[in-house]
Amino acid sequence: MNSAAPALTASNLGKRYGKNWVLRQASLELRPGQVLALLGENGAGKSTFVKILSGAVAPDTGTVQINGQVIQPSRPDLSRKAGLAIVYQELSICLDLSVQDNILLGRERTHWGCLDRRRQKSLVADVLGRLGHADIAPDTPLAALSIGQRQVVEIARALVDDARVLVLDEPTSSLAAADVAKLFETIQRLSSQGIAVIYISHFLEEVKKVCDSYLVLRDGEVAGQGDLAGVSEREIVELMVGRSVDDLFPQIDHTPGEPWLVLRDVAGDPLPRSVSMVVRRGEIFGLAGLVGAGRTETLRLIAGLDRCKQGAIIAGGQPLVGTVGDRIDRGIAMVSEDRKQEGLAQIMSISDNIVLSHMSPYSSGGWLQQGKRRDAVSRMMEKLQVKASGPEAAVATLSGGNQQKVAIARVLHQDAQCLLFDEPTRGVDVGTKAEIYRLMGRAAAEGRAVVFVSSYFRELLELCDMIAVMARGAIVAVKPAEQWTEHELLLAAMGTSESD
Repeated sequence: MNSAAPALTASNLGKRYGKNWVLRQASLELRPGQVLALLGENGAGKSTFVKILSGAVAPDTGTVQINGQVIQPSRPDLSRKAGLAIVYQELSICLDLSVQDNILLGRERTHWGCLDRRRQKSLVADVLGRLGHADIAPDTPLAALSIGQRQVVEIARALVDDARVLVLDEPTSSLAAADVAKLFETIQRLSSQGIAVIYISHFLEEVKKVCDSYLVLRDGEVAGQGDLAGVSEREIVELMVGRSVDDLFPQIDHTPGEPWLVLRDVAGDPLPRSVSMVVRRGEIFGLAGLVGAGRTETLRLIAGLDRCKQGAIIAGGQPLVGTVGDRIDRGIAMVSEDRKQEGLAQIMSISDNIVLSHMSPYSSGGWLQQGKRRDAVSRMMEKLQVKASGPEAAVATLSGGNQQKVAIARVLHQDAQCLLFDEPTRGVDVGTKAEIYRLMGRAAAEGRAVVFVSSYFRELLELCDMIAVMARGAIVAVKPAEQWTEHELLLAAMGTSESD
């Protein structure tokens, strides 16, 4: 047992917006070198909890101490000086600047009013070495680095001021498998140096690998906490959702039928290079691969978002051509992996987002039938269990999981015959994941063709009928899901084989 003084202590934290408590009596004690998983469904209070710890939000009740120093409310500068740093899911980096300039942005070292470049370079090299990434040169432009290396730069920026508590918010959501492994090594190295880590993730397999303890929030309150060694994945999920979980991967009976979507030697600019595949009605067709393999680009070609340079796309027995609107009319619908920038209109209402791509049921003589639209949207929100104040609430006010449900509601509302899902479970909690899996199963049971892109191999194996693996812009293997293992999927995605 670590007997050192706590690196962070949160006592009875509470936060209320209007009459609603979003956090109530939340307490935490974090020791040096401890790696704690902060878990909970979207909207459980995790973000508010972290914002209070960082000083960005003032609590209505309770106190925060970092390295024994009481942090005044609404003083993030004091929180940072006391030793707490946060690396958010959306990296705050400047691609046009060097690694050194990114790490020391706002923390520059000067001598007689001029930048002390030599001292800065030495400081940056030292912190990168501590992270096990001495291979990253301080003068390298950030744009030349991989996503995983950019995240290392973000962590280095957090540590350059000698942070003793590091918060990582969904750090693996955009990383390839190799970068995830390197990140875990980095976290273990930081832990051995006495740095306490709060790790926020919806991937329980990751949590089990990298964390030693957990704290679960549900509806703004602590539902449970303790050592991970003595708790099962099922028990953690039940703490998160507040009920017994019979199946994390619900199975809906469906039977693949005749081919509906056919790609013949399809290529884009620059990806994909050459893709041929067949997706049948009533089938969930998985696309596996590493980041940059061309999976997203393939879906965008099908949806008409990118130009098809060569090959043919057949939908329902007829060539698929024309604009995005033409594709929608033909029964194609896509849920983008980037719901914030591309998948949803953030400043518009839930109602507008759900019906925007298919307004004809609610228009008459050039007028919009608001009541009819509102009733339809309310039924869709109830069906998908979207938590919001009402249909006219702005999408930007929703949690990530509820935003994803709105994006899925839009494609279901289009009554599409082919649903293209690009990383639909990224950044959503386990309860919402189960609902998304169930929706895909229902779509297949209704005879729709479903194409499912995911970097999470386990969900592909659990849900799909057929899985194709992409590498370097082309499909390298296609087999029924039961003939794959996670290891084989990874080998194929890396463009190698067991014998290699």
